[in-house]
Amino acid sequence: MTAPDVQFDTAAPATTREPDGLAALLPRWHLLRDAEEGEPLRALLAVIAEQLDRVRDGVQQGYEDLFVETAAPWVLPYLGDLVGYRTLPGYERVLTGGLHEGGREALAEAVAPRADVAATVASRRRKGTLHLLEEISEQVADWPARAVELSRLVAQNQSVKLQRERGRLLDLRDGSALALAGGPFDTTARTVDVRRAESRRRQGGWTPAGVALFVWRLKSYSLTSSPAYCIDRARNLYTFSILGNDTPLVTKPVPEPSPTLPHSRLRSSGGTPTAAVDNVPAFITRRLLHDRLLDYYGPGKSLVIRRDGEDRPVPPSDIVVADLSDWRYRPKRGQVAVDPELGRIAFGSRSAPRQGVWVDHHYAYGADMGGGEYERAREPRPDAETYRVGPGRPYRQIMDAYRAWQQDRRADRTGPEGIIEITHSGAYQEQLDFDLDPGDRLELRAAEGTRPVIRLLDWYSNRPDALNIRAVDDDCAPHERPRVVLDGLLVAGRGINVTGPMGAVVVRHSTLVPGWSLEPECEPHSPDEPSIVLERTTACLQIEHSVLGTIEVIGDEVGEDPLHIHLRDSVLDATGHDREALSAPDCRHAHAVLHVHRTTVIGEVHTHAVEIAENSLFTGKLHVARRGIGCLRHTYVPAGSRTPRRHRSPSHPAPLLTSVRYGTPWYAQLADRCPEELRRGADDGAELGAFHDLYRPQREDGLRARLAECTPAGTDAGIFFVT
Repeated sequence: MTAPDVQFDTAAPATTREPDGLAALLPRWHLLRDAEEGEPLRALLAVIAEQLDRVRDGVQQGYEDLFVETAAPWVLPYLGDLVGYRTLPGYERVLTGGLHEGGREALAEAVAPRADVAATVASRRRKGTLHLLEEISEQVADWPARAVELSRLVAQNQSVKLQRERGRLLDLRDGSALALAGGPFDTTARTVDVRRAESRRRQGGWTPAGVALFVWRLKSYSLTSSPAYCIDRARNLYTFSILGNDTPLVTKPVPEPSPTLPHSRLRSSGGTPTAAVDNVPAFITRRLLHDRLLDYYGPGKSLVIRRDGEDRPVPPSDIVVADLSDWRYRPKRGQVAVDPELGRIAFGSRSAPRQGVWVDHHYAYGADMGGGEYERAREPRPDAETYRVGPGRPYRQIMDAYRAWQQDRRADRTGPEGIIEITHSGAYQEQLDFDLDPGDRLELRAAEGTRPVIRLLDWYSNRPDALNIRAVDDDCAPHERPRVVLDGLLVAGRGINVTGPMGAVVVRHSTLVPGWSLEPECEPHSPDEPSIVLERTTACLQIEHSVLGTIEVIGDEVGEDPLHIHLRDSVLDATGHDREALSAPDCRHAHAVLHVHRTTVIGEVHTHAVEIAENSLFTGKLHVARRGIGCLRHTYVPAGSRTPRRHRSPSHPAPLLTSVRYGTPWYAQLADRCPEELRRGADDGAELGAFHDLYRPQREDGLRARLAECTPAGTDAGIFFVT
């Protein structure tokens, strides 16, 4: 069923939209008399209006439930049942069990996607085609994929009269074909591999019945007009990453054309086009960039290089693709060498930029976390005054906007709420000191579609150079304590220092680089330095969808109550499993109560107490001083940890992370070979840790179920994870 072209207000408010709507219909005399008696009639009519709105919303939702585009998640299986849709594995968890806020909708979308239900009839008509398998991967798992008939790549003994290309020898002079060998875009022949393509251990599939679905799970994220990093002591050597680390570049996926349209890409035997390298977030190799430079380089494409403040990019004729390992390659005068596999740039020594280098590029990561140009859900703040920072804006520096807000605040030209919004993905090198008065509500955030960088450098020789957040009044009431929000930022070079009677400090969709900055191989520059120091403060620290290093708490354990630290959908990284991710000086227990939800902690935790830890993963030991309060549920902790009571929290299998180094595309993600207790250990069957809400196990199960339904009988089909 398809919905008609009608606009609906799908918002379902908790209270009535017009609390005085019924009262406005009464004669004026009744309203005046009701006002004299304290407005009891108005209050009664407001309750009745709220119930009328609920009935109205129910009737409206009942109409929307007739169409798959607007139906509620729980209605989708019933609509699918009308056309014979088979519910994917795991949907029973949507209907039973208590999930976290928003978890029920996210899980329902993972195991019963709308696109999969809507395409049920059309998919059956195209059963067995390669393009359908790719569409199923998008519809069921939201993963780009490429389907390949492995049987067509199997070498065979040929007849002298009937020559085929399947058994030919490799052309060692064809570097482009050799660079694609063994991957999803391989076109060379191979000998038979009798291992099954669907094997969970070691996959084969190169048989006359083999079909492979190559899947990309990492996403492609863009960075626009971002400053490149100049290597020290060499003004002609740069990295795409502003942190100075090597980062592989990925393609900007372009929409795949309709299978009915003619085009020049590779086709299967049935004439149905399959996904090309342009349609998936594939890593850009040196050979690929060399052969197709004009397809990947230029405005609006995968990468662009600009120099000396010019709007016009470096022309493609000056670009040369090279291996810049150890910076051995020396480009000629006027040339710009690019290494997409390391994310490095080298200019000729006589033509080095004098006013800087800016780049547009795409990097790979697993989820919307740590800040970026992706969309972020933000609470509306209509009463707050916004001060915009950036090129062409009223303020060039963050502190200029902060001082303007402080002046307006003290002159009563604005309220206590202020927003400093950074409008481009540039870098800001300045000392940030926020001294807040009682009642202040300050938010420092990135504008939509940007990822600004705050670089805290060595400004002073006689005091720390951290980002300081201080409450100036020590005697303010608890409800007047100032509040600070950091949203969408990347902070490098130093950490954040919070002091004084603060209310809440919220870090949302941001990255406080673990170890302050990175070496070329993504090794932390200062692995023992903290990202956040809570020094003699009352602040409640809230971390959401962020990446940060060590948290250090300095306070009075005797005369003050412990602080509350909330971690949600984040990575707390001490840069080592045996380093302290949360502690006090001298390795003492932090005077804090920890609340952890869907978080990965790399390192040890020493804290006063843990109120709740659920669906989380600790790679180092957890030590709490008070074991009598709190609970661990569906959370992995290593053996030897001192914890409160546990509920279905494994401690025997060792966690296997694909990478523990921030800056790599697969940072903090569970490896495919890690124990099932971790891959499916959450209360809803998802994986433990920061990537819980991706629901990768459910998506994989659903994709395998649909793959078995839509491949021809007798074929050996399997899923090959490229990333």
